[in-house]
Amino acid sequence: MNKWKQNLSFILALLMAVVLTACGDTSGKSNSDQANAETEESKGEISIGQINWAENIAVTNLWKAILEDKGYNVELQVLDIGIMMQGLESGELDAALELWLPVQDAVYYEEYKDTVNFAETAWFDNAKVGLVVPTYLEEINSIEDLNEHKEMFNGEIVGFEPGAGTMKVTEQLIKDYNLDLELLPSSEPAMLAEIGKAVENEEPIVAPLWSPHSVFSKYDLKFLEDPQNTYGGVEKIYHATRQGFGEDHPEVSKWLNNWKMNDKQIGELIAYVENAEEPLDGAKKWIKENQELVDEWVK
Repeated sequence: MNKWKQNLSFILALLMAVVLTACGDTSGKSNSDQANAETEESKGEISIGQINWAENIAVTNLWKAILEDKGYNVELQVLDIGIMMQGLESGELDAALELWLPVQDAVYYEEYKDTVNFAETAWFDNAKVGLVVPTYLEEINSIEDLNEHKEMFNGEIVGFEPGAGTMKVTEQLIKDYNLDLELLPSSEPAMLAEIGKAVENEEPIVAPLWSPHSVFSKYDLKFLEDPQNTYGGVEKIYHATRQGFGEDHPEVSKWLNNWKMNDKQIGELIAYVENAEEPLDGAKKWIKENQELVDEWVK
């Protein structure tokens, strides 16, 4: 009988140990889950408008990577610039990272300056916009030369998205110079494909382009002189946010205002993003190699 009691006591002790161990494991798992939840807790969601232009894809993915590393959930919404500005005005969109002033996006600035927050300082201050042709077209160096050679271009200027500020300025330029050429809207990828095909066959082509842009590292292109200065001189690139964004996300607002890049930096970023399997991977690689610069923005 005593032996039976001893065996029963042993079994009960063993069961208790199993129960306690299980409880200990559950408690540990709960603590781990809670820690992970706290780590993964987001500082908030931020939506950024993205336009399918090379430099815009680069900088939107740059800030997606930076902000997600800081604990924010970032959504990139692919939109044309007109819809993007409407989204900022309505508050459905938090930020747009590429507005060219004083000329290219002046129409949007005038329309939305009272309902959208345009940054006071530019993140890039050496931009240029104009009509370009391949450098092998030696006889064409000014916009004023185009009418004389309109047959060479089949009477066409190959353009991109019709809502873009530069396209609107190009339409004005056709009037200013009384050009007998038609501006054909398409998309940036389609325009770049046409430029690439023309250069490969050493054929004429004229298109509105801007710098910084990776296309200049691929092909020998030149800006045509603009005597009437319709495109303006040096352009600066700004970001804009919805009203109230600074109050809702003061640290992000501060970081965006600290953001500055030069030609070399934006050129390398565009190249990294274009050469990566995923744009975000290219942006992360660039950040890793330029961490000190990024740290200056987000200090």
